Amino acid sequence: MPRSPLRALLASAVLAATLGLAACGGDEGEQAQTPGSDPAASGSGDGNVTEELFAGTAADNRQNPDEGKRGGKLTMISNGDVDYIDPGQTYYTYAFGILNALHRPLYSYLPGNSEKPVPDLAAGDPEISEDGKTVTVELREGVRFSKPVDREVTSADVKYAVERAYTANVAGPYVGAYFGDVIGAPKKPGDYREVRGIQTPDDQTLVFKLSKGTGAALAGALAMPISIPVPKEYAMKFDRRNPSEYGNNQVFTGPYKIKNNADGRLVGYQPGKRIEIVRNPEYAGVDDFRPAFADEWDIRAGNADTAVAARRILSGESMVTGDIRPPASQLRRLLQDNKESLSAVSGGGWRMISMDTSRPPFDDINVRRAVIAGFDRNAARQQRGGEALGPMAQHFISPGLPGFDESGGFNAPEEFDWMQKPEGDRELAAEYFRKAGFESGKFEGSETVLLVADNADPDKSVAQIAEQQLREMGFKTKLRLVTRDTMFTKFCNVPKSEVHVCPSVGWALDFSDPQTLLDPTFNGANIIPTGNSNWPELDVPEINRQIEDAKLVTDTAERAQAWADVNKAIVAQAPSIPYMWDYQTVLASPNVRGVQNDYTTTWDLNFTSLK
Repeated sequence: MPRSPLRALLASAVLAATLGLAACGGDEGEQAQTPGSDPAASGSGDGNVTEELFAGTAADNRQNPDEGKRGGKLTMISNGDVDYIDPGQTYYTYAFGILNALHRPLYSYLPGNSEKPVPDLAAGDPEISEDGKTVTVELREGVRFSKPVDREVTSADVKYAVERAYTANVAGPYVGAYFGDVIGAPKKPGDYREVRGIQTPDDQTLVFKLSKGTGAALAGALAMPISIPVPKEYAMKFDRRNPSEYGNNQVFTGPYKIKNNADGRLVGYQPGKRIEIVRNPEYAGVDDFRPAFADEWDIRAGNADTAVAARRILSGESMVTGDIRPPASQLRRLLQDNKESLSAVSGGGWRMISMDTSRPPFDDINVRRAVIAGFDRNAARQQRGGEALGPMAQHFISPGLPGFDESGGFNAPEEFDWMQKPEGDRELAAEYFRKAGFESGKFEGSETVLLVADNADPDKSVAQIAEQQLREMGFKTKLRLVTRDTMFTKFCNVPKSEVHVCPSVGWALDFSDPQTLLDPTFNGANIIPTGNSNWPELDVPEINRQIEDAKLVTDTAERAQAWADVNKAIVAQAPSIPYMWDYQTVLASPNVRGVQNDYTTTWDLNFTSLK
């Protein structure tokens, strides 16, 4: 799903759409009723029914990921390519999963744990000063770059990796969001220059000095590809080109590499078609958690028909899904007949139907509460595959994140009556409409509500359900269906387009911190003319202040509570209709022992193996 204010803003509007609404997720046109308990009841806060449905599947392999078999070749079947092959440019979790087998960032997420990353290139956890203005990381000794660089990695290589992200030629999509407060950081992309707030006292020590106490978020972002080391003396000549060509000439620190020639040029990467991954002969497995079972990975793009791809994988050997997901219509059969080939993990995000709070009729909080109270949210969820693809979203911090339990967990905050019945409560809706001045208990205004949505299912069906329910509550509506990129670039991400309702939006985390879910999407400071991801245009001064204060909290427990308080304040404003906490499914051939990574939501190349 779209992630931080900077990324989308757009990395391209398509990414703002796809990184999670497709990138993190990948949607198919099929809709399905899936096995499980009563769908309305399951969304009412009875726990995580999705986890229960996937018990006994390959999802269980995350608990013992090291039990694979070494050797052999695996093929990953994908629809599209990575957004960028350069670690400093990518903002796509599918690409993150590939890069994590090729490189060693400072921190990485292990299968089975999306809550806290483990030290990777780093030798231990980041040290954050009490005031949040200094972050210090110690690096491991002995990690090496592949040829043609072929030397030990130092802290200067991570310093350069971050510095190059500020440049116009690399234009790191989230560097401003999480590294913007580094002292001396450029205010806008330009030529390369050293940043005085990134310091290297010795070859194993990296220090970030900040102008504000936002060190907790910066430390969290060190698990993203921006912290993958880049050797300045080698990369600089490629980074001088616009755009940088380092991605096609990169060197590697992980157990694998993309096939390259003696000069370092990638010969195993055909953009839009194929990525050939082999073992890295210069790999120094210093305190590395990666077993790297497979000898080779062959990643093939161009598989747009997910139903055909799923059949091919299940009837074949040594294949897994990449950026595509098993069709929702097949989940019932897969859960019954192919459990060991199927896995699902939380996508770390939510889907919602946003309402524009900046103008009538949704500038009235009682109208918004009425709509949420009366809306059958489960009907929207069913279009995406129902409970097998995610629990009912009851607020805006996803399961497993700090602040989730403090926000009510799988239950809506009990003080908000309009959130208590996911199947809809039209009597309660009528009470709120009367509070808004409509004595009939339905909306009586003259405005025609414009909905703009993706013209492909399941988003199309969700939009049609939204329009139908709004009409039942008295609204005059107009639904406009367009392509996904147009929906974002011309309408939902452009406030002046004056769209009342965007039914096809959602968001996913950048790393395990609720700031990455709430700040880009509900902070009034992030409302911008284009590339806007605060779709409800929520601009409440008190909430804006709460968000800025929460960013400065460094104590783990206090930070979780601070963001839970922000979350509840947002829910109190009723800016959107949350209806699903996303789960992402993957599929493997019967002879594959797949291990899904909870952070990237893809099969983990480091742990997945042949049986």
